[in-house]
Amino acid sequence: MAEPGRPVRSQGIAGTWPAGRVASAGGLAPAGLDLWTSLVEILRAWVRAEAGAGRLLPWVPVAFGCGIALYFSADHEPVLWVVATTAVALMLGAALLRRSRLFAPAIMIAAVAAGFTVATWKTARIAHPVLAKSLYSVSLSGFVEARDIRERTDRFVLRVTAMEAQRSDVRLERVRLSVRKGTAPEVGSFVQLKARLMPPLAPVRPGSYDFSRDMFFQGIGASGFAMGAITVAAPPETGGLRLRYAAFMQSLRDAIDARIRATLDGDSRAIATALLTGRRDAITTPVNDAMFISGLGHVLSISGYHMAVVAGVVFFAVRALLALIPGLAAGFAIKKWSAAAALVAAAFYLLLSGAEVATQRSFFMTAVVLIAVMVDRRAITFRTLAVAALIVLAVAPEALVHPSFQMSFAATLGLVALVQIGMPNLFASPDHSATARVAMWGGREIAMLFMASLIAGLATTPYAAFHFHRVTPFGVLANLGAMPVVSALVMPAGLLGLLAAPFGLDSVFWWLMGIGIDWMVVVSRWVAALPGAIGRIPAFGIAPLIAASLGIIVLGLLRTPLRWSGVLVLLVAILWGLSVRQPDILIAGDGQSVAVRGKDGHLHLIKTSKDSFLLKEWLAADADPRDAASTSLAAGVSCDESGCVTPLADGRLVALALRIDALADDCNRAALVVTARPAPPDCAAMVVDRRRLASQSALALTQRGDGFAVQAVRERGTSRPWLPAGAGEGDFDGSLAPKKIPPRSKDATPAEIDLQADD
Repeated sequence: MAEPGRPVRSQGIAGTWPAGRVASAGGLAPAGLDLWTSLVEILRAWVRAEAGAGRLLPWVPVAFGCGIALYFSADHEPVLWVVATTAVALMLGAALLRRSRLFAPAIMIAAVAAGFTVATWKTARIAHPVLAKSLYSVSLSGFVEARDIRERTDRFVLRVTAMEAQRSDVRLERVRLSVRKGTAPEVGSFVQLKARLMPPLAPVRPGSYDFSRDMFFQGIGASGFAMGAITVAAPPETGGLRLRYAAFMQSLRDAIDARIRATLDGDSRAIATALLTGRRDAITTPVNDAMFISGLGHVLSISGYHMAVVAGVVFFAVRALLALIPGLAAGFAIKKWSAAAALVAAAFYLLLSGAEVATQRSFFMTAVVLIAVMVDRRAITFRTLAVAALIVLAVAPEALVHPSFQMSFAATLGLVALVQIGMPNLFASPDHSATARVAMWGGREIAMLFMASLIAGLATTPYAAFHFHRVTPFGVLANLGAMPVVSALVMPAGLLGLLAAPFGLDSVFWWLMGIGIDWMVVVSRWVAALPGAIGRIPAFGIAPLIAASLGIIVLGLLRTPLRWSGVLVLLVAILWGLSVRQPDILIAGDGQSVAVRGKDGHLHLIKTSKDSFLLKEWLAADADPRDAASTSLAAGVSCDESGCVTPLADGRLVALALRIDALADDCNRAALVVTARPAPPDCAAMVVDRRRLASQSALALTQRGDGFAVQAVRERGTSRPWLPAGAGEGDFDGSLAPKKIPPRSKDATPAEIDLQADD
């Protein structure tokens, strides 16, 4: 009989030893085996927890978005029926595997294929002609579909019914035209005019934002400006129900702006109009810059915040009013009625503000939350965010590559994660007396606002740095100072003004709204003037942004300690982004502007055009604080009527040749010659000429030995509907190398004097 406390020998020697202490045949077990086994078991437990019930849905829109991103990275347009068939087959396969362990990876792969297919289908559905070359005198007739009132000029979108141009048979569906301020025709009118049309703005440098892609998905095939008078004429046909709706909504926005104008003026009026109708182009440049530098720029663009405020004010106001009626409060679900009223208000706000893609995304998110309230489901969850993201991406897959979508959903993901870990409970007080609640209210609310602003700001930082090349170090300070006033005064006063306008009692509400806007402008100007308020970030590629997005998603969606691996991914993305080398030469797509990095490490500009937007983007992408008027940009640049020359950091010359007769000299003296004309084939220098620019558009060159690595807006073999393949001849690769000039054969003819001497 075994003694108490001694192990009982059972099934041989294996029962004698405690678990984990059995030595192998070769000797004793490693000392760290228990620790390693424990770590593996902990990791397995975390993975099982992350793969548990209800954890799969939030990852579906991530996979769906990956499919859309894969579509936009394609070199040419996919074949719709092939990708659709593939997606259907993968979804059927995932359905068949729903009871298998392979269901999770199968549904993720199917979601990727579905995203790819939806993006391909959307492009095919809206396909329309895009202007490839500028047209200088075009006769246009059509209906005005939209109008923007801006600070210096107005702009409108014309649905073209007739188009005549010399030496061109292209027929565009929609064009966007700029006109002198105050001359934009009314929405819904039929007009005739002459215009100069240009292709949609392509990226000004490789990797920069593609405005032509945005215009393509808006159905716009060209931009330009009107030449001469605009004639309003009788339409040959009706514009249709959609045009009548656009005209009605535009007249409603104009009426609201007129009522606001009667009480407010200047930037206060422009910002009030922007918050209610989405028309924000009339805001002056200094105030607009101060808003974005301070981190309050998101207030000017109708987003999830505005939708949440509108829906929240209506929800609580309706619920408070219904609660005053005892019979309703006791016998009916007034909370659901209030949610329905808030949904109607949010839908009206969507239509009033123009229903842009960013506003649609905000509405869908708000609608999912309100519907969850109506069906007695928890409103703020990862499921809610996932459903909203799927709806937005299914309706507008192009939103994925837009900074508004990226920043909004990153911020929302961070805030939902904060709620999930119990942010309100972090600031709860154990003392629940009325006096304690009153005393703690301000501090708790400020602390919660601070946390929300901090998390949202950190989550959106990678996207602000990528798209706008700047961050807002004092964004939390600006939001703490301004957002309580915007939430408690500006937006509620605006809603009350809309309700009171039909009764003629709205002036006082616009006045109150103006007070709050003035305070917001004061805060933005003060923060923007602080030392170090502008955090400039040099451009980095898409790969570090993808890594940063992965880190944010892991931090936001995972719930076990595995989420902190996202911090490591973010650190890698930051180091990766900061280590990206900036190009040594930038060349505009038209060959009229060249920026060369000199010995001082800064760009020196050779330009013959007045494209200030291009220069602004180049400097921002280089984290250069100078503006277009800085005289230091031309330092070291030598110009005459034939062209310009400036040295690289190693002393070699880069020449911009403006005339054909200058090419011979530039080819002999410069290491690189840039010209908008065809270069001679025997040019001894490296050449970027009309043929290469027409084929590849804007270029970024980085020194590699004696030559250059070349990045192009249109890489070899790339052709998309919004950026068709260039018309240039020749197949250009991703490099420029010095030409190998064969040694000249020596002239064997003897001199005449030598011949005479020999004789």
